[in-house]
Amino acid sequence: MSRVRAEDLIRRLNLAPHPEGGWYRELYRSPLRVAGGKGERAAVTTIYYLLESHQMSRWHVVDADEIWHHYGGAPLELYAYAPHSGELRRHRLEPAGSGDGPVAVISAGVWQAARSRGEYSLLGCSVAPGFEFADFRFVASLAQHASHFETALSGLRELL
Repeated sequence: MSRVRAEDLIRRLNLAPHPEGGWYRELYRSPLRVAGGKGERAAVTTIYYLLESHQMSRWHVVDADEIWHHYGGAPLELYAYAPHSGELRRHRLEPAGSGDGPVAVISAGVWQAARSRGEYSLLGCSVAPGFEFADFRFVASLAQHASHFETALSGLRELL
């Protein structure tokens, strides 16, 4: 059985570079419109997301809930940090029956970052209400972010 390589998946799934790092392609944007933080938006969106071993998903935040699904490849280490409470959670997404399992939820407003624990990790991400790049922010651009990386996130500064 031949081993699937990241570059083959990137080509076959028609993935493009994502600003936070890695590769993605939007699969679905609901025609149903709902009220969002900055007006009306799609009820839900879904993407493929692939992160290679030499890449990282930089610390970022969105104003909607994200549901991550592990599809293949190596486990993904997904970090979730609630800046108001100082709580840091680490999710290890991998096939069902091992680790934390194949699904993790990041609530709206929670900072997140990720890295693959192997050659690549292939995931899906569903966002509700639907994802809009206008509502996406890198944590490094937020006022007062640096103090969190001196304490609770000191070991994860390289993901900025």
